[in-house]
Amino acid sequence: MEYKRGTDAGVINQGLFYLAWLMDHRAEFEHLVRDRLGVTAASQVLWSGPRLICIAGDFTRYDVHAVREHRRSIDLVRYRLFGRDLLGLETVASVSGGVQVARRARRQAVAQSAADVQGAAMRELAGAVDEVLLGLGDGVNRVERKTYRAYQRLRNFACLCPPQRSKLLVYLKVDPKNVDLVPGFTRDVSGLGHHGTGDLEVQLRTLRDVERAQDLFRASYAAA
Repeated sequence: MEYKRGTDAGVINQGLFYLAWLMDHRAEFEHLVRDRLGVTAASQVLWSGPRLICIAGDFTRYDVHAVREHRRSIDLVRYRLFGRDLLGLETVASVSGGVQVARRARRQAVAQSAADVQGAAMRELAGAVDEVLLGLGDGVNRVERKTYRAYQRLRNFACLCPPQRSKLLVYLKVDPKNVDLVPGFTRDVSGLGHHGTGDLEVQLRTLRDVERAQDLFRASYAAA
């Protein structure tokens, strides 16, 4: 949101500058939201659809024409003061640049199979797990193996397998006997053949599961 007192064409230019800055620094802003509000809240933000709201005392017809030439979601809002206690807000122009993007996305989604959509969700989930594991300490190294991705301190403390259709499997160096196992979330795989190293299997299906598993991640990191 960008505000200018009176009529000022700079409100649009300055707002577009800030919008471009936000898109260029999306990763930093997304990381900040995740730190302050949590993984679940960050996952609910539509990062691809930023909206710019310009507020000023008035706008010219040139301003209205200018925003309609942009492919971004931009609202021009005029304010009026009535006495000392009342403020009126009136939308002068509203351009939903994101509508075209959304329609295009819906058309593409129809052409995609359900497996493709689920695969994208799993890749996003794997990215969240990767960020959490790398963020456990400065000494964490990530090593790509043929059948899994290893996270090492002095030795492996977590192994992330390639995404399955609806879940991710992470194997941790945690003794399953010291964990309250939850069916569908944690499993004792000691003595069972599997990719990666570690006797505790953690099954992740959503970002909420990633939050649930963070104590287990930290315990495995500490053990290594």
